[in-house]
Amino acid sequence: MDNILITGAASGIGAATARLFHSRGWTVGLLDINHHDLADLASELGGVWHAELDVADPDAVQVALADFCALHGGQLRLLFNCAGRMCSGHFGEVALAEQVRVVQVNVLGVLNMSHAAFPYLKATSNAQVINMGSASAVYGVPYLASYSASKFAVRGLTEALELEWGAHGIRVGDLMPPFVATPMLASQHFEAPIKRRLGVRLQARDIAEAVWQQAQGAALHRPVSLRFKLLYWAAQLAPTWINRLIMSRLSRE
Repeated sequence: MDNILITGAASGIGAATARLFHSRGWTVGLLDINHHDLADLASELGGVWHAELDVADPDAVQVALADFCALHGGQLRLLFNCAGRMCSGHFGEVALAEQVRVVQVNVLGVLNMSHAAFPYLKATSNAQVINMGSASAVYGVPYLASYSASKFAVRGLTEALELEWGAHGIRVGDLMPPFVATPMLASQHFEAPIKRRLGVRLQARDIAEAVWQQAQGAALHRPVSLRFKLLYWAAQLAPTWINRLIMSRLSRE
C-alpha cells in the first residue's frame, strides 16, 4: 500500500491533501506543530498516525521519520513538504524574528525533512518528494520578500535534488501555485498589492488535486491554475527586465 507523510497537515493545503489521499486508499501520516487540530484531523480520518512536530528541529524530525517509517518496513513512498509560514508587509517594518521564522520553516524545514527521509525514500520503489513551492519563486515579490526568498530556496533545492536523487530512483518536484485561500493567507494583516490585483482564485482542495497529479506523474515544477501556467511559461521565455517590469506594476501601492 502506498504511504504519504505530510508536514503542515493540520489545516489548509496539508489537511486537504491528507483527506484526498486517504479517500483514495493511501496510508497517511500527519505532522504539524499545531497538535490540537492535527489530532482532530487524525481522528476524522479514522485514527491515522500523527505526531506534533516543529520541522525546524532536526532531532525531532529524525525521530518522527523513524517512527512513521518503522510502521511501513522502513519505506516511504511520498514525502510532501507542505509546512509553511508567510509574513507580508514592508520589509523594514516586519519584525526580523518573524522573517527568520519564515526561513526556518520554509527552508530549514524542507532541508531537515528531506535529509532525514532520504534513506527511507532510497529503500522504496517509485519514491517521491513533493515540495510546496510558490508562484513567488518566479520573480522576487515586494512586500512578501522573505516568503518569496524562501520559495526561491525551495525551488533551487528541488532542482538540485531532482538531478542528484534521480540516480537513486527518487523523483523530486515542486508545486507553484499563486495565492491560495488558506488560514495562513487569511492571517496576514497586510495585503500585498499583487494579491489585491491578482485575487485569490484557488482553494486548498485545488492544490491537493495537484499533489495527486504530481504523485501520478512527476514534473520538476508544476504551476497550478491555467492562468498561472500561461504566466509561468511566458516568464521562462521573457528577458529578466520584462519580468521585473511586470512585477513592478503588479506590486505598486
